[in-house]
Amino acid sequence: MALESRLDLKLSQKLILTPQLQQAIKLLQMPQIELAQTLNNELVENPFLEEEIEEPEMDGQIVEDIGASVSVDDTEIPLEGLMNFSVDEYFEERGSDGRDLGYFAPDIEEQPSYEIFFSKKLDLYDHLLWQLRLSNAPDRVRIVAEVVIGNIDEDGYLRATEDELISSTDANIDTVKSAVELVQGFDPPGVGARNLKECLLLQLKALNLSGTLIEKIIVNNMEDLQKKKYNNIARQYNSPIDDIIAAVKIIEGLNPRPATSFSSVETNYIVPDVFITKSDEGYQIILNEEGMPRLRLNNSYRKLLLRKESLTKEEREFLKEKLRLATELIKSLDQRNKTIYKVSESILKFQRDFFDKGVQFLKPLNLRDVASDINMHESTVSRVTSNKFLACSHGVFSFRFFFSSAIHSDNGQVSSTFVKDIIKRIISEEDPRKPLSDQMITDMLKKQNIIIARRTVAKYREELKIPPQNQRKIYE
Repeated sequence: MALESRLDLKLSQKLILTPQLQQAIKLLQMPQIELAQTLNNELVENPFLEEEIEEPEMDGQIVEDIGASVSVDDTEIPLEGLMNFSVDEYFEERGSDGRDLGYFAPDIEEQPSYEIFFSKKLDLYDHLLWQLRLSNAPDRVRIVAEVVIGNIDEDGYLRATEDELISSTDANIDTVKSAVELVQGFDPPGVGARNLKECLLLQLKALNLSGTLIEKIIVNNMEDLQKKKYNNIARQYNSPIDDIIAAVKIIEGLNPRPATSFSSVETNYIVPDVFITKSDEGYQIILNEEGMPRLRLNNSYRKLLLRKESLTKEEREFLKEKLRLATELIKSLDQRNKTIYKVSESILKFQRDFFDKGVQFLKPLNLRDVASDINMHESTVSRVTSNKFLACSHGVFSFRFFFSSAIHSDNGQVSSTFVKDIIKRIISEEDPRKPLSDQMITDMLKKQNIIIARRTVAKYREELKIPPQNQRKIYE
């Protein structure tokens, strides 16, 4: 077969996302805090962007008084006077009117920085390292123990095996075991454990409860303990059920995550993207712009770009590119706000009864309904409702809260979110000594004309992270 080169024409259609469209999509799905950080970064990187700051309005008379009180001396200082004016004379003149020169005065002590008054929160690594330095262990054990401390996670568990510690320290197995045992004796009790069972046993050792019934239950009956099969445990050890319950209460008081008090994870608070408020004129939709920089184009750089003779070719191309990026960012941000407003307005339209009366009047709704209502693609609505929150008189809700499937009842269709709320309320009002089974909850829903299967109740209960009947039971 001979090889040959030739040209072929082929006609095809492709969907290509332009950089501007990619940026618009990226901004659209950003939550409030992340968007504010992105805009602040753009303010630093793009010289054409500046933040629009509202200046406080001043009364006209005040402005005239200020202008009258300030006198401007236009007298030109001779060059000889400037040349002969010494630094000492300058500060003597500045200080002659009673103004404090601060750090220039010899009798003024330097004030300490405010930064020294802020203490760093002690983390787990520093806390364990401090105890290691106070220990009397041999040097070879202390070296391995420092590596052990470096392999402890934020919950307090050792995430390195003995073989990994041996390979990283070139120590023998006895030294590694001694180092692990040394760290496991540090505060907080339970730190350095390899699993939950070892963590609880270390805490029992610190409480001088080793060798008791509590230790036997942790070693042999973790599965029965999880499922609250206390009668099985009582029969196994031939002990009264009251003793088993007393032992279980002590176990429940132990900490499965001993290092939580040293956690450096910051709490992230929910910031609503949209506020819906009710007034005499009806509902109002307000986009949350708190902490969000208001962008505008910098006129100085725009004028500089017009003066072509003062710029090189590379400088002019750089400024043109930055101007294009700044313009596209402002347009994309404006389009994002309009899209979020339209989606919020559509949700208000479909879920008007919810905003008027509460959760029990939430209606079934899907993304397709909103997309058809505002003449947008379903994927666009999905991006808008992702990781965003809406605040109203009933609380702060995720946008996805308003979208739920329909469940048929004798009174028509009801929202699955409403059914979950009923299940949650039924379980919260049950007797903890005699918790309700999924079938009992199904029967109670049937009395309210909501017909769903038992497995659906179990599914909704698991989505609500509510444990099953036997794990909700409380023994007294």
